[in-house]
Amino acid sequence: MVGNPDFQTGTGQDQDPELQKIETPDGELHLRFYVGSNDEFALPAIGIRRIIENPPDRITPVPNVSPLLLGTLNEQGRVIWVADLGQFLGYPQPMNTDRAEIPVIAVEHQGTMLGLAVNQIVGTDWLDAEQMKMSRDYSDTMAPFLRGEWVLGANADRSLRLLDHVAILRSARWAA
Repeated sequence: MVGNPDFQTGTGQDQDPELQKIETPDGELHLRFYVGSNDEFALPAIGIRRIIENPPDRITPVPNVSPLLLGTLNEQGRVIWVADLGQFLGYPQPMNTDRAEIPVIAVEHQGTMLGLAVNQIVGTDWLDAEQMKMSRDYSDTMAPFLRGEWVLGANADRSLRLLDHVAILRSARWAA
């Protein structure tokens, strides 16, 4: 098709400049979220099955289970246990469930799925593992579930901690 602009092949110089600027991001895709009021965490996107935001009354309490578990959630016919991630990581206050919606991050590994209730989801970001440092300020309760952290801000006053979703799923703390 000579002269048809839909079928022209060029070397790239005749393409839209915005299309030429697209670059491959460094690192891996992660979901960023808050636990507690000011502590930001991340999970690798590859381990996340879905993100659910439902009113608290959609989480059904279950008697005689670990106090770390808020209950179960029926999501598209699948029952998902929902945990208070803050309490699991050692925060003293339970999650405030007196709100319109509770963000739940459903993580999965080898067929086991668990919903992690968090305070707020920030969004996704490409994070480079080579820029990650060992975590420096954490509790003994939290330590087994951390892979490291990224320092945020020029003054290193904020950090973004990377959680290990497999270690969280396999934890013996759920039976307590």
